[in-house]
Amino acid sequence: MKITIDGQKYEAQYGEYILDVARRNNIFIPTLCHLEALPGQGNCRLCIVEVLEGKRRRVVVSCSYPVKGEIEVLTNSERIRKMRKNIVRLLAAAAPDSDFMKELQKEYGLQGEERFQVTRGEDCILCGLCVRACEELGIYAISTVNRGITKKVSTPFTEPSEVCIGCGACAYVCPTGSIKVKEEGGKREIWGKTFALLPCPSCGKYFITREELEYVQAKTGLAPEKILCEKCRQEQAGRKMGDVFKDIAMK
Repeated sequence: MKITIDGQKYEAQYGEYILDVARRNNIFIPTLCHLEALPGQGNCRLCIVEVLEGKRRRVVVSCSYPVKGEIEVLTNSERIRKMRKNIVRLLAAAAPDSDFMKELQKEYGLQGEERFQVTRGEDCILCGLCVRACEELGIYAISTVNRGITKKVSTPFTEPSEVCIGCGACAYVCPTGSIKVKEEGGKREIWGKTFALLPCPSCGKYFITREELEYVQAKTGLAPEKILCEKCRQEQAGRKMGDVFKDIAMK
């Protein structure tokens, strides 16, 4: 089916999210809590768009709104721009210490503005990506706790989690850098827990915790010597691809 986005017609599949259609066609819609590997969060609300369906006009979250018929989408109308500014104001008030949010304020012309009262003195905007990433891995070391202005992401009882493997996936997906990871002297510290790091079998660089290595082994069946750091994995993949092209060229 076809849908209209900002006056142009585009192909869309039934049930496909508006954001996915827009990105496939290089149409920019801002997001904070969306990753391709963790779609449909809808928590930050920054990806809102206007949808016109017949005589009905409404604001929806594009990352979780499925296309079910021919609709018209406005990604940057005056109404949407005003609403996004208010969303940025609220998020910045929730995370006033975040350099990321300060840059976002600047981008939306809100630098130095204090329309909303600061509610928490930290970097977290409660987007939920870190919790979702941990759940997708099957670890469940962190979760959102409490309600209202005291709501936060934490380990159980704010104590070092017994099940955390120190992989750092939560910190990797965090858009504001709220989750701190410290690596020094062959050790990694995260969520108040310290892990010993193991070296890459290829280059010798410390890169993985023992707990994470055991988790990867259990999931993949790979021998420890086959589990490499990201740089060595990329180099190995590049060499394999080069060998493929060489074989093709020789035929």
